[in-house]
Amino acid sequence: MAARSQRSDEAETHIVQLESLRYPARMSSRPPRFPVSRTRRPSGPVHGLARVLSKRGICSRSQGEKFVREGRVRVDGRLVRDPEFPIAGHERIELDDATTEAASLVYIAMNKPRGIVVSASDERGRDTVYSLIDGAGLPWLGPVGRLDKASEGLLLMSNDTVWAAGITDPVTHVSKTYHVQVVGHPDEATLAAMLEGVTDEGALLRAQAVEVLRRGERTAWLDVTLDEGRNRHIRRLLAALGFEVQRLVRVSIGDLTLGELAKGQWRHLSADEVAQLRRR
Repeated sequence: MAARSQRSDEAETHIVQLESLRYPARMSSRPPRFPVSRTRRPSGPVHGLARVLSKRGICSRSQGEKFVREGRVRVDGRLVRDPEFPIAGHERIELDDATTEAASLVYIAMNKPRGIVVSASDERGRDTVYSLIDGAGLPWLGPVGRLDKASEGLLLMSNDTVWAAGITDPVTHVSKTYHVQVVGHPDEATLAAMLEGVTDEGALLRAQAVEVLRRGERTAWLDVTLDEGRNRHIRRLLAALGFEVQRLVRVSIGDLTLGELAKGQWRHLSADEVAQLRRR
């Protein structure tokens, strides 16, 4: 009886062995239980290297592109020559072997004189607004908006690119007021036409508000407010209506006024002034 039972057990074992040969065990699809090296994923938005240098207040975006192409910038120790090289924010960026850190945010108001170019550099060697802050120990600052060479008055500069974009973006409609001297005496029909707008080179140019400040023998001064700013907006608008601009002075941006700031001088904005322009 015992012998018969032993033979039965041996037969079952033989069958199991045959089954295992016919149907080998399948490989598990589960991942192995040990750490796997992964590429670090960006924790925020990705921007090009030159733009990141600008956003950190190190230089302008065009200067950043130049620095990268010249081989002066390293990312995590690696030399990078592509200005659009993607940066997620956690990388160590070095310019001329010095680690770059975000500069403290600085906001200034300047009374730009006539004849000064609003540019970091000028191919024709003309004076730029940067000559007015040279040696002041400020980080790199970018102009907030435009003011052409022949124009003067209030100009904002900052290394806070988000704040600056909020002021210059047409969607925000931050108003800017100018005192404009023209040859001749605009009548009520001209003022109405400025409000209605004219088309010049495919662009609609108009004023948000306009009034005559005073009239002289040959010229008149106008108070003109814009809530958008195209290139040479006021000059083109008045030229289309037959008036030559002799002087153009920006006197306010939002609630911030030029005040008693002398030509060629600048000052820091207060925290309240910065906040007021940010809220608009």
